[in-house]
Amino acid sequence: MSAKIESMPTAERVSRGDVLALFALPFNDLLARAHDVHRAHHDANAVQVSTLLSIKTGGCPEDCAYCPQSARYATGVKAEKLMSLDAVLEKAKQAKAAGATRFCMGAAWRSPKDRDVEKIAEMVGAVRALGMETCATLGMLSAPQASKLKSAGLDYYNHNLDTAPEFYGEIIHTREYQDRLDTLDNVRAAGMKTCCGGIVGMGESREQRAGLLHTLACLPEHPQSVPINRLVQVAGTPLDGTALLDPFEFVRTIAVARILMPRSMVRLSAGRAEMSDELQALCFFAGANSIFYGEKLLTTGNPDVEHDQALFARLGIAPMQVELEPGTVHADIVEAA
Repeated sequence: MSAKIESMPTAERVSRGDVLALFALPFNDLLARAHDVHRAHHDANAVQVSTLLSIKTGGCPEDCAYCPQSARYATGVKAEKLMSLDAVLEKAKQAKAAGATRFCMGAAWRSPKDRDVEKIAEMVGAVRALGMETCATLGMLSAPQASKLKSAGLDYYNHNLDTAPEFYGEIIHTREYQDRLDTLDNVRAAGMKTCCGGIVGMGESREQRAGLLHTLACLPEHPQSVPINRLVQVAGTPLDGTALLDPFEFVRTIAVARILMPRSMVRLSAGRAEMSDELQALCFFAGANSIFYGEKLLTTGNPDVEHDQALFARLGIAPMQVELEPGTVHADIVEAA
């Protein structure tokens, strides 16, 4: 094993070959190494809990091959209007009561209009006034839109790279890889934290999985949250029927993400409903320390709260507590909350 591989937990940049070498380690060696890195930077028995609400569902003009919200595919998902502030706030209160500390709002847009951003900004301020961290995923953002959301108190913006640059064109044709990188640039410039990861099990090779993680690790700064999604196959989407990813390969992906981005939160995102308790436990050991909590993850199922709480109890895991960083919350929104 090379010295560079040995020093990778503190390295700023690595090659794709280095990443592939990690994937190729014996499973137990990889997990031991990832767990050591995880324990050095995080509480190994604490998991950050988020809830994701679809505040505007369906009707998206993009052609992402995995997505049931695309208007191009017959998946049974109906286009809905943006939820009201009161309805979103009620869902946030329910999420907080169930133990979530971060509330994420997702809208099926290619990119929001400025008037939409105004409405989202109100929601952000109201949710933050509850004492919760806030996150949004709304599609591509301009620099002024990112600044507007930051001023409203948005803590995180989610914008995934989805896959490796060379495989991206097999999955999406309506948006370029550079478009995603540009939005991340705008988010960072506005002073928000980035939530950026991808999806595995879409038919990509191990080298392409390594390419996704390599790209994430070589961004100007590591994303503060790195969601690793396992493809949820939905009838009507082009990826329905794709060969299932080996569970151990998924755990390897979590472990390599942890080694490459030691201080980031690595999140088990889509696909948890199909994961056994044993598989999730392996992922937590390998360095996953964040989950989405609740009945739905946008339009696909998610393990229910009681099951997650029972799993945490069996593993001796506690939900992570957070302290909000200072942010702008308008007085009228606080009063409404």
